Amino acid sequence: MIRKMWKPLVLMIAVTANFFPNLVQANDTIYSNQVTVLVYHHIDDEQQSGVTISTKLFSDQLRALKRKGYQFITMDQFKRFMSKGASVPDNAVLVTFDDGYRSFYTNAYPVLKRMDIPAVNFVITKDLDDPLHSSIPSLSNEEIAQIRREDPDIEFQAHSDSLHAMKDGKPMLTNKMMRGERIETDAEFEQRVLDDTTKCIRKLSDLKGAKAVDAYAYPFGSYDDQTMELLKQAGIQYSFTTKTGMASRHTDPMQIPRINAGSPYVRAHSVNNLIRHQVELEAIN
Repeated sequence: MIRKMWKPLVLMIAVTANFFPNLVQANDTIYSNQVTVLVYHHIDDEQQSGVTISTKLFSDQLRALKRKGYQFITMDQFKRFMSKGASVPDNAVLVTFDDGYRSFYTNAYPVLKRMDIPAVNFVITKDLDDPLHSSIPSLSNEEIAQIRREDPDIEFQAHSDSLHAMKDGKPMLTNKMMRGERIETDAEFEQRVLDDTTKCIRKLSDLKGAKAVDAYAYPFGSYDDQTMELLKQAGIQYSFTTKTGMASRHTDPMQIPRINAGSPYVRAHSVNNLIRHQVELEAIN
């Protein structure tokens, strides 16, 4: 009799967890001495894309993670964890954004502020002076300065100045460009990357975008050994990829993996599932 009752009971629990996540509490330790780095792009209630989610979904995702016992950390905590072996809480999460869209200011920031959650936004700095010029409005100097005054736990780091672009179908950060009738030399390529990175860091430093502007998100997730070395020469110590994974003290700080939560197909409680799956996958490997 008891064995017959198991199947409907298990089914009921599964349905409850999937459709009524508010009723399920799971404040257990999912992982220790690791950090989940989540990545978002655009938070918008009208536009739709594979990297755009609504304000409500963003808020619901963060609320669901809090209910599950995840602990949100600052960029400074993450850096100390990576560079000095400092401790982080169990189930640690770092929230990141790429591209520096204005929707971070209008939609994401109010949610983060209300829920007291730190974050870091990797900014394309060429758009700062003319934020309405790009197809999706970008953050302005004034908006970044305001956020930093109000909440020092929200940082702004580098996503290149003008290298977040494709040339002949190839990312400009990792490929040589044509200069008239010829392709640029090794020295010209290296100087272009160094100059762009230095310019990006300077602009954000002038805005006091972070205590130290020394982190970078690779445009289009494209990088190689030469790219990493050039960024380090320019002062970058931490670089974030588009590869999926967990960050640990053994992770190469120039190849930090992340988990994409900024898809409209990732429901509020699904972020927890994505994290758990990655933790289990890495435990097997």
